[in-house]
Amino acid sequence: MEISIREFRAHLAQYLSAAQQGQTLDITSHHKPVARVIGIPSVTNSGITRLLASGMAQWQGGKPLGASICLSSTARSVSEIILEDRG
Repeated sequence: MEISIREFRAHLAQYLSAAQQGQTLDITSHHKPVARVIGIPSVTNSGITRLLASGMAQWQGGKPLGASICLSSTARSVSEIILEDRG
């Protein structure tokens, strides 16, 4: 939807409400677009938020420590495997 700056200022609340509901607004000056107003989508539960809310995951608010995966020191390195595969 194209709206002049003057119209946008005169009915700011109405147009911001329309943007919030998903309408994209192109603001024009002398019939040339100068800005675009796009509403911010409502917050939905992301995957992690859903897992935390359902109790399937727990977080105490700290920085994650990472996985406790140990690589075997007797295994070949990835670079050795790649070089062998290329040969």
